[in-house]
Amino acid sequence: MSPAAAGAVEDEGATLVRVVFFGSGRFAVPILDALVAFPGITVELVVSAPDRPVGRKAIVTPTPVTARARELGLGLMQPARVRTPDSIEALRAVGPDLAILADYGQLIPRALLDLPARGFLNLHPSELPRHRGASPIPATILAGDTSSAVALIVVTEEMDAGPIVAVEPLEVRSDDTAVTLEERASNVAVRLLMRALPEWLAGRLPSRPQPQEGITVTRPLRREDGLLDPARSAVELERQVRAYQPWPGSYLETEAGRLIVWSARTADREPGDVAGLLAGTVDGGLALATAEGRLVLEELQRAGGRRMTAAELRRGYPRLVRVGAARM
Repeated sequence: MSPAAAGAVEDEGATLVRVVFFGSGRFAVPILDALVAFPGITVELVVSAPDRPVGRKAIVTPTPVTARARELGLGLMQPARVRTPDSIEALRAVGPDLAILADYGQLIPRALLDLPARGFLNLHPSELPRHRGASPIPATILAGDTSSAVALIVVTEEMDAGPIVAVEPLEVRSDDTAVTLEERASNVAVRLLMRALPEWLAGRLPSRPQPQEGITVTRPLRREDGLLDPARSAVELERQVRAYQPWPGSYLETEAGRLIVWSARTADREPGDVAGLLAGTVDGGLALATAEGRLVLEELQRAGGRRMTAAELRRGYPRLVRVGAARM
């Protein structure tokens, strides 16, 4: 942060601005780090989702934000529901001046929105009002968007519908996965917050309502969303492979069992292709015939196995091509 930006916060007075941070996912971790280092601010409390069982062995695991808060020795609260009276009273006792939210996962009730005198702000990784909701980054890739943004908005009771305070553009690359786009979005969010927060605290940054045109809403992703449906086009399925990493992943059900698809590319349809069948490629690999074009499978993984090339898998399971047993 520039000296001028730091001064903009420090000039507000000797008293530190007391912040409560709401966040759970990876996107929020660099934002928390930036707030902890921000001059003139003290992070009094971090609010995150409870630790939950993860993976096939159901190992109880903290959210990325919880893990980072513990490393930093910050006060931590993990309510299953933030709108319960106990949660509201606990946050009221902290007496925050400002609340900042990023990738938290729960709607904030009015009783909490009114609590911080300097406002309740949210960093959201999409060009609002496009892709409101729980999965904006996968939705950006699925839609084939060529550009996006990170928006700093005022939190309201309606999901991601609050007035816009500031926006920073976000490049979307043709080979982005949800992992790479989220990482870049997080860095953009930090840059946006460093630029906008001093002006907001100084009362020099007005907000504006979101447009009523172009609203789209995303939902939480489910495991079954990852099934690659050959009734769709190869272009759509290639985007899905990139959008659904690491969760829920993209997969096919075949004669070799479930195949997780880690990378793929599109190719033209070949004579005799029937949507849903696996075909061989000239380099010894595999391609899924779709309603429009082929999805050439590059890196695969059998459930519980290691990642391998399609050619390696085909050598181990030659009946895949003869049977053509990708199932819808």
